[in-house]
Amino acid sequence: MSDQIDLHGFTRIEAIEALIKYYNSRVKKGNLTPFEVIHGYGSSGVGGVLLTRIRGFLSNFPDELEFESGKNKSSINPGSTRIIPKKTIPEAIDLLGEEILDFCENPKTLSKIIGKFHRFDESKVLASIKNLEKQKRLKSFNKGAYKVYQSS
Repeated sequence: MSDQIDLHGFTRIEAIEALIKYYNSRVKKGNLTPFEVIHGYGSSGVGGVLLTRIRGFLSNFPDELEFESGKNKSSINPGSTRIIPKKTIPEAIDLLGEEILDFCENPKTLSKIIGKFHRFDESKVLASIKNLEKQKRLKSFNKGAYKVYQSS
């Protein structure tokens, strides 16, 4: 089994789906050795979209894994992250929730969120928002006369 997964060319959601599948496959086979996730550093000079999203995602599972950024370890490429697995992570990640978090990097009203994700049933969007708030990954607050949501 390879000790790395290369996520170049994946969208944020595809990358997280592939990482979950790869990670859980290793853990279920009893392979708890560290592996490298290659996501690239990005052209902005401050880290790319995949780097930011992958590390943000990984930080939600402190009991299931540890991770080290390439920036902190001279032997690791800054466009990669080293993962030390402990136990499986949830298979049923709310991918709609991940999209909502991306969309809500800047404050958005509920009607804007529902409009953006109109291809999903409104009840599913509302349930996802409620779940993200419960996880403290999405916060709501009043901005003028409107209630808005923003990624935490």
